[in-house]
Amino acid sequence: MNIGELSRLTGLPVKTIRYYSDVGLVPEAERSQAGYRRYDHGSIVRLEFVRTLRELGLDLATIRQVLDRGADLREVAAAHASALGIQIRVLRLRRAALRAVAGRDSSPADLERLARIAQASADERRRIIDEFFDSIFAGVNETAESQEFAAGMRSVSADLPDEPTDAQVDAWIELAEMLRAPDFRARLREMGRRSFAPGARRIVPTGPADLKWFIDLVAEAQDRGSPAPAAVVDEVMRRWSAAAGRPDDADLRREVAEAIELSIEPRAERYWQLMAVINGWPPIPSTMHRWAWFLSALRATPSR
Repeated sequence: MNIGELSRLTGLPVKTIRYYSDVGLVPEAERSQAGYRRYDHGSIVRLEFVRTLRELGLDLATIRQVLDRGADLREVAAAHASALGIQIRVLRLRRAALRAVAGRDSSPADLERLARIAQASADERRRIIDEFFDSIFAGVNETAESQEFAAGMRSVSADLPDEPTDAQVDAWIELAEMLRAPDFRARLREMGRRSFAPGARRIVPTGPADLKWFIDLVAEAQDRGSPAPAAVVDEVMRRWSAAAGRPDDADLRREVAEAIELSIEPRAERYWQLMAVINGWPPIPSTMHRWAWFLSALRATPSR
């Protein structure tokens, strides 16, 4: 067949086929007496193979190695798949940065910063989080309890997988931006100072079992629209006063209210929710509205 017939059979332009012939990727089977290129069935097979490899992104030099130099197609495909994986990851990260910019009133500087955040390496992500903790734990009394708490917080890293989902990349960008907020850092420093200052007393139990019991009790009352929130407050304070070894009086209730008011920081909860997304943990439900409900009920309920 001539080059025009080959073009019609394959759907490739004559110009492209001629170029592939000139560079030796799809040489003609022979030339006619008039010097025109002639192709056979093997030319169709070779041309289709070249087109497939080109559509997969292989460059012409690599395709020639596969065709003429016996390069292992499996090895070439694996190497190219790896390279494409890197490109896909970078594009996904760039897209996440653009989405973040599109969702707010941003400047070119914001776009540059968010792009750097999105494409941060594992070490860079760790440095961002370490710097955040260095800031909020600065000046906190160095007791054994505070050091243990800080070590536990620092042990949780933002480990994006090699192929993160869009949700994971979005979560990392939101987290990194949140950690930069000066008021958020100041709020956490104050929470740490009150919790670990010399002579500080832990009024509100924070163990998993205690928290689950508290949230379950408040959720039941809040969700059913309890007409008697005072009964919930009295039950909670009965347990907490016993744990603190103090009477359930006006002073204790005032201190509990102050501690809860300080701890109602949605961004602190959001921190763990974003970490869950980034690290592929089960979702962490919000409980801030439970604490706010209890605080309101506590302030409205006098001590017995």
